[in-house]
Amino acid sequence: MASVAAVEGAAAALRSVLSRAQQAAARTGRSPESVRVVAVSKTKPVGVIRGVYDAGHRCFGENYVQELIDKAPQLPEDIEWHFIGNLQSNKAKALLAGVPNLDMVESVDDEKIANRLDRVVADLGRKPLKVLVQVNTSGEESKFGVDPSGCVGLAKHVKLSCPNLVFSGLMTIGMLDYSSTPENFKALTSCRKEVCDELGIPEEQCELSMGMSADFEQAIEMGSTNVRVGSTIFGAREYPKKN
Repeated sequence: MASVAAVEGAAAALRSVLSRAQQAAARTGRSPESVRVVAVSKTKPVGVIRGVYDAGHRCFGENYVQELIDKAPQLPEDIEWHFIGNLQSNKAKALLAGVPNLDMVESVDDEKIANRLDRVVADLGRKPLKVLVQVNTSGEESKFGVDPSGCVGLAKHVKLSCPNLVFSGLMTIGMLDYSSTPENFKALTSCRKEVCDELGIPEEQCELSMGMSADFEQAIEMGSTNVRVGSTIFGAREYPKKN
């Protein structure tokens, strides 16, 4: 069971994050509604997530397929789940079948996973699934994501060859030490312009998912429409101790 203090602390932290996000949007002349905060709840118990839900929040993110499949049935059906971790194609069916209220997969990084998701959506007869193309803007080999030079091609594939997917924008993960954060964000913004020019869609219709707990305000100021905030809301991650 989640403690009352943990639940209340997360709810209060959420309110602070939402306020900071709205202020960051206002500083660039954008409306509060132009930014979505994805509350990243990986490793956190259902009781704490429920407390944040009861505080009025509906958009949550998870990184691991099995964890999301376990949690989703224990929580209200009107939650909009975002899957933000690396997704292996052999787990796509389990994810979509196990989480009917999955709203978006933010981590499509090659044609194989796009094709697999497209087929699974069709097989399950569910509504088209929103996806983001993940771009590796830092150049780190440890990071997933298509190279910036390939983002137009992958976005085009999703848009034109995957009728059961809705191309919704781009996502990136910056460097862990945040040393190159502005460059990462600028790179994703440049990718968006190239993608929108190629596909003939307005930039306002192409989301930018960038920014996490340590840099979400800067990300919003640089154009992010979707920030993934975990530890600032829920506290430090609680990973099982290894023997």
